[in-house]
Amino acid sequence: MKMNTILVTGGAGFIGSHLIEKLLYCGKNIIAIDNFNDYYDPKAKEKNLMEIKSNMKRLGIDKGRFKLYRQDIRNKTEINRIFKEHKIDIIIHLAAMAGVRYSILAPDLYYDVNVNGTLNLLEAAKENKIDKFIFASSSSVYGNNKKIPFNENDSVDCPISPYAASKKAGELLCYTYYHLHKISIACLRFFTVYGPRQRPDLAIHKFAKCIMEGKKIPFFGDGDTQRDYTYIDDIIDGIIKTMVWMKKNKRQYEIFNLGNSRTIFLNQMVKTLEEVLNKKALLEKLPSQPGDMGKTYADIIKAKTILGYAPKKDFKEGVEDFVKWMKK
Repeated sequence: MKMNTILVTGGAGFIGSHLIEKLLYCGKNIIAIDNFNDYYDPKAKEKNLMEIKSNMKRLGIDKGRFKLYRQDIRNKTEINRIFKEHKIDIIIHLAAMAGVRYSILAPDLYYDVNVNGTLNLLEAAKENKIDKFIFASSSSVYGNNKKIPFNENDSVDCPISPYAASKKAGELLCYTYYHLHKISIACLRFFTVYGPRQRPDLAIHKFAKCIMEGKKIPFFGDGDTQRDYTYIDDIIDGIIKTMVWMKKNKRQYEIFNLGNSRTIFLNQMVKTLEEVLNKKALLEKLPSQPGDMGKTYADIIKAKTILGYAPKKDFKEGVEDFVKWMKK
């Protein structure tokens, strides 16, 4: 895999920071973009950045191989300047306004970042003749799909939140640029990623913190919603395998589910946290939230067959790893 200079947007985030560490370890040069917005405490991203630099030093990786730009993907002038300054081989676009519930309150912001920001990057790829682009999509595009498990060929025309709709729009833009401008594109639909450095607004992180501090957990619904929790290392492996596939194959546009292909009930997730933390959870029962999906469940046959993707981490083991990180 000779893609030596890789642009990673959202590079200081949960998934981005893990991906950058892996790519640096594999000998790649990284250009990262992140705007450190305040959707959650920016200090969490600063800590991720510190961990990247600490691990680089520990492994003897030349600090010149990692360049971070504190920029917004909506800033077309600055994005173009970054692309002109570097010879980029592939773009891995992870940056986005995340979170289903907040997107209902601020749909204009989600469309501005997730659609216009993605458009800026695709335009920069076109102008600079970068022919490989990986787009981080989401399982949320499936909405309340009745067919289980979710397959890449299923209709995704009924998103139930602005966040989901913005991700579907990103996939459509990616197809347009593949069709018109000969860019090879893979859209990766991530399924509920968890593990060390997980965003503090996500359920496992939020619930674990509440249990540890003896606070009530905001518990929406009756606990029978299900999620296909996917460990961070398995997601990173899927992204790396997508890069290898892109290098070996001619120009294509493909969508891949990256999930664990096992579902965990919300009640079961809480019980697992209680077992790992050896402490009882206090639940504040609340009505179900609009925009929340009843179930996510990935059909990963396509990713297994084409990419060789094979998730390995058991859910309880993954939660144990997360709690170790959180306590540390």
